[in-house]
Amino acid sequence: MDHPSKLLIGLTIGGRYEIIRKIGEGGMSHVYLAEDLKLPGKLWAVKESVSHPNQYNSIRDEAQLLISLSHSRLPRIVDFFPPDSDGYTYLVMDYIQGITLEKYFSGYRGRIPVDSIFQLADQLLEVLEYLHTNDPVVIFRDLKPSNIMLTEQLELRLIDFGIARNYKQEQTQDTVKLGTVGFAAPEQYGSGQSDARSDLYGLGALLLYLSTAGACSEWTQKAEKSIRSDLPRRLIPIIRKLLQFAPENRYATAAEVRKELAEVVRHEMKKPDLRQIRDLAVRNSTQVVAVMGASGGTGTTHTAIAISHFLARNHSKVALVEMNVRSPAFRRIQQIVNGDQPPAGGSRKFEVQGVDYWRQTARADVITLLSGSYNYVVIDLGTYRERDRLEEFLRADVPVIVASGAEWRQQDVKDMALSLSRYPQQKWMYFMPLAQHDAVQRLRKELNTTQVFSLPLNMDPFDKSEEMDRVLNHIFQGILGGTQRRRRFRFGLS
Repeated sequence: MDHPSKLLIGLTIGGRYEIIRKIGEGGMSHVYLAEDLKLPGKLWAVKESVSHPNQYNSIRDEAQLLISLSHSRLPRIVDFFPPDSDGYTYLVMDYIQGITLEKYFSGYRGRIPVDSIFQLADQLLEVLEYLHTNDPVVIFRDLKPSNIMLTEQLELRLIDFGIARNYKQEQTQDTVKLGTVGFAAPEQYGSGQSDARSDLYGLGALLLYLSTAGACSEWTQKAEKSIRSDLPRRLIPIIRKLLQFAPENRYATAAEVRKELAEVVRHEMKKPDLRQIRDLAVRNSTQVVAVMGASGGTGTTHTAIAISHFLARNHSKVALVEMNVRSPAFRRIQQIVNGDQPPAGGSRKFEVQGVDYWRQTARADVITLLSGSYNYVVIDLGTYRERDRLEEFLRADVPVIVASGAEWRQQDVKDMALSLSRYPQQKWMYFMPLAQHDAVQRLRKELNTTQVFSLPLNMDPFDKSEEMDRVLNHIFQGILGGTQRRRRFRFGLS
């Protein structure tokens, strides 16, 4: 950005919004995190933009546009400060906790789960349908990975309406040609006025980008060959139609595209799941314990480590797998184990007290482990937020949810159970470190399950704790073990 920011940490805007830190910047703006001094603890995003006097109207237009909209996938504007004498203006809006699709995509090295691609497309079409049926119609015009935020639950939010506009029936082409090269429709560069079909082109470019691991965002001769082999082939003609050069050859509405994608999903669901058949076969000899946090800061990794070493102490061969792409925990443990020596060949596997740790592990590697020599594979899934990790949780022999023992945070686990109510929950276990007896009983009643347990204080999950072993023996009695291969291993009350 050519213009320096006027905002500093600790500065207060309008006597109410105290700047905490910078969280982003774009071509014509900076974005800061701010605390509301009238509502202590409440955080907002403050977008600082600067423009020349003849562009002041565009800043006001963005504010008025956003203020007029109301949708769960759009940021809510709560305050607006018009241009000062230097052209600086400020929008105060919802602070969306999460990461951009760009960073999420990068974290998966371009191969995000197939389910996630369809989920994101459906959410995008939901909000586009709202914008395109608004009065007046609103065209976003800049669908790209960096303008899409994802919450911890993989809920999508559109951000940065800097070039959005109202569709004007009387115009033959856009007054200002704007958009990101590779994602913007041809008409945004002078061949006509952008309309709802321009956003659908942007959706097609985004889908192609996600489907080719970032190799393509425009339809070329190599595009179809670059589409991932694990994606349904029925998706290809949909993407091609979205990316037609002439708007009249594309889909007319977001609702139409949404219906087409839903048909693809329904068709795929009718196919036999060969992966499930294969997984069931290999799991005859290996049991899976999947550990997922209901929210951040519950001790998910700590609990997964404690369970793994408990199993290993009972003469079992155990693998502890990290499937949280953002977590630095296993890397730090590996550094401690190796000391100053880098891992041989960059290996992601290391051993601690009889447990094999597998750092930053992809799902394909987990399937390999399941067909190996392990009695148990314990998967650290991190916090509940992403559908691919949710799938591993649902498919586990023993799905464990780690929830805070504090009563004031129990709503997190209740919200999670409610949001996943369409799935069978009979096998689910809820572990609550340091929870009081009353809190456990209350949650059992509210979740209608007896599978809620308090875990004792366990400062070092790697070492044996008589109290923790007693509790885990009680919890897992009759659940783990039981195959011919694992008869030497028995759970019982001590």
